[in-house]
Amino acid sequence: QVQFVESGGGLVQPGGSLRLSCAVSRNIFSPYWMEWSRQAPGKQRELVATISSGGTTNYVDSVKGRFTISRDNAKKTVYLQMNSLKPEDTAAYYCNTIPRAPWGQGTQVTVSS
Repeated sequence: QVQFVESGGGLVQPGGSLRLSCAVSRNIFSPYWMEWSRQAPGKQRELVATISSGGTTNYVDSVKGRFTISRDNAKKTVYLQMNSLKPEDTAAYYCNTIPRAPWGQGTQVTVSS
């Protein structure tokens, strides 16, 4: 069964940056599309970014130009570089495959002064 271990979250001031990592325990990783989603308190989970097996990326409008998703197939790891962070980016962030597997624990990002 695939498992996800997200890391890299924390408390950052508005305008700051964080880099999230997600290690995927799966024998076969490279053919899978990957995603980052987030869930803020009291809100539904929101898809933030996707990356195809070939590296094509897509983003929700609210993070375009600020977030970058990438992957390292050799390390079976997907990343989310987050720049120019805003308070509204505060949420628990999760990675997953596409199609989805059971969610991991996520990593908390808090943007506050």
